[in-house]
Amino acid sequence: MRVIISGSFDPITRGHLDLVLRCQQIFGEVVIAVGANSTKNHLFTPTERLDLARQTVAHLQGVQVTPITGLLVDIARTYECDAIVRGLRFAGDFEYELQMAHINKHISGIESVFLPADPRWGTISSSMMREIAHHGGDISDFVTEDVNRAILAKVATESDPD
Repeated sequence: MRVIISGSFDPITRGHLDLVLRCQQIFGEVVIAVGANSTKNHLFTPTERLDLARQTVAHLQGVQVTPITGLLVDIARTYECDAIVRGLRFAGDFEYELQMAHINKHISGIESVFLPADPRWGTISSSMMREIAHHGGDISDFVTEDVNRAILAKVATESDPD
């Protein structure tokens, strides 16, 4: 069985990786669809986010990364995914994701599956990681070493006045 997980992954966190690993154990194959959210102020470019996601899961069999270039359900069909998996951190996530699940099911017939976040990662978000990093905080417990290095380099470049 193949499932798809989507997000902006700006940056990809250990919470995202945990969801991928759990999906891999339950379903077998996982497609990570990296998209852009027009309501977010991205730290990384789309190419950088794809590269970081690929680096993060390079050691995993049956996991691939692709950009979102349209509707998620269209990409899910292209990759012959059996379901869309969404991680839920708190009640607000459920309300939003349930709406998306209903519309995705209506327009494509593809089911959505919700997995609760592991308690270790349930309070983190990519936007939180960006904010902490911008203020010089240590996020190394929440992202892989490669991602942490990339964030530190990006934040240093952005704060460099030259």
